[in-house]
Formats: sequence, structure tokens, C-alpha cells
Amino acid sequence: MKYKLHKFLLIIITFLFFISKVNAQQQYHKDSVVQLYGVIMTADSLRAIGGASVIVMDKGRGTITNNDGVFSIAVLKGDKITFSCVGFKDKIIEIPHSLKESQYSVIQLMINDTAYLPATIIRSKPSREQFERDFVNTSIPDDAYEIARQNTDEAKRRILINSLPPDGREAVNYQLRQQANKYYYTGQLPPMNILNPMAWAEFIKSWKRGDFKRKKN
Repeated sequence: MKYKLHKFLLIIITFLFFISKVNAQQQYHKDSVVQLYGVIMTADSLRAIGGASVIVMDKGRGTITNNDGVFSIAVLKGDKITFSCVGFKDKIIEIPHSLKESQYSVIQLMINDTAYLPATIIRSKPSREQFERDFVNTSIPDDAYEIARQNTDEAKRRILINSLPPDGREAVNYQLRQQANKYYYTGQLPPMNILNPMAWAEFIKSWKRGDFKRKKN
């Protein structure tokens, strides 16, 4: 019986402590609420800035100024407030913890944020003769169709064949053909291409194409 009485008293004391703590937190929260209001203006000409953002940092809420630069928002003591607007540098203030009143007014001056753009050269309108000369002399880069046409040109392909060294596959095939011809004519004389009409026909075609002309460096 005595144990139950002690347990009951402990529960009552815990409940009263919890109620007092909640009331203290509510009272503290009520005392911490501050009505922040004021006006945002330019620092150089004291001109009202409309549409400026007033954001409570890390709270995800805020407001904007009206056309006269006036704003009003409920905040807490210790909150950090960010003032921002396009073309001006951001400004951050903190609501004092030692504030006695429930209202806090500010006149926030914003400094212009200068952005330097690359220089733009404005020229006069060219004459007809200048336009025709520049239009004719303008170099237009080749498109994919023109590049493909140039790559399939017979003269260019012949130059590429004569200038590019053989790759590994071509070198191996050439070596295998040489060995095959050597083994094929083992024990006998190989035929003389000077009497081969097919070899003469290929030689004439190469001569007409200019394959034997001396190349200039």
C-alpha cells in the first residue's frame, strides 16, 4: 500500500513538472515573437525598392516589399533576416535576444551590385559595295556533305593511299602473300611480268594516273 502511494505521488509530481515546463515554453515562445517591419531603400538615392525579398534564414518563410519598399513579418528573437533584390548586394541582420519590446523596425539601405559585361562594339551600317565585297570574300566552312564528297574524290584517295603507311593488317597480308609466292615457285623460276599483258595494262593505268611523277616537297 505504501509502495502504491509513493508511485502515485511520483506520477503526480512528474505530471506537474511537465505542465509547468510546457507553460514556461509557451510563455517563452510568446515573449520571443517579434513583429519586424520597416522599409528598404537604395543607399545612394534613398529610393524605395519594391519587390525585395525578406527571408528568415533556415525557416523557409519570408515576405516581399510593396511598391513603397515597406514590409512586415513576424519573427523570433535571434532569427537572422536576409534582405535581397536583383541588382543589389544581400544584407543580413539578426534580431537581438535582449529586445525588450515585441516590435522591431529597420530602415535597410541596399548597395548596388555592379556587374561588368563584355564590351560591345557598335559599327555603322556598311555600304552596298562593302556588303557585296564582304559577302563574296566570306569563308563558309564546309558542311558534312561537302567533307564527304571531298573524302571520296579519286585524286584525294590516291594521294592518301600513297602518303599513308600501311597498317598492321595490310603489312601482315603483304608478308603472307610474299611468302606464298616464294613457296609456290620453290624449285623453279618465277614468271617474268615483262611478258604479262595484265601487268602491262596496270602499268599503263598507273602511268596515266600520274603515280610515277616526282612529288614536290
